[in-house]
Amino acid sequence: MSLIREFREFAIKGNIVDLAVAVIIGAAFGKIVSSLVEDIVMPWIGSMGRVDFKSLMWQVGEAKIMYGKFVQTCVDFLIIALAIFVMVKIINELRRRYEDKPPAVTPPRQEQLLEEIRDLLKKR
Repeated sequence: MSLIREFREFAIKGNIVDLAVAVIIGAAFGKIVSSLVEDIVMPWIGSMGRVDFKSLMWQVGEAKIMYGKFVQTCVDFLIIALAIFVMVKIINELRRRYEDKPPAVTPPRQEQLLEEIRDLLKKR
């Protein structure tokens, strides 16, 4: 019974929901970056050297080794990694900038009175 209760507490805390949202957003972000690389970056790079990366391959017997797709996937990864790095840097900077600073702790009444007595004695 405690295992079920423990799982319910885990699920209710939002960990599973947060993870699911992160996976969905990550998948959508991956599609956007893949489209950026496939539709904009790689054709632009390919036009400079007059190369279509998707069609690059080696024929080894009956097998086709599609190394052009591998190059494109590597570029996808690098762009995704760079974008995530930039997003994390921005989020960390915003978090540091707007982080709640702990409120000033007021000393107990006795200490306040002792400080006042000290200040009065110093004036004399």
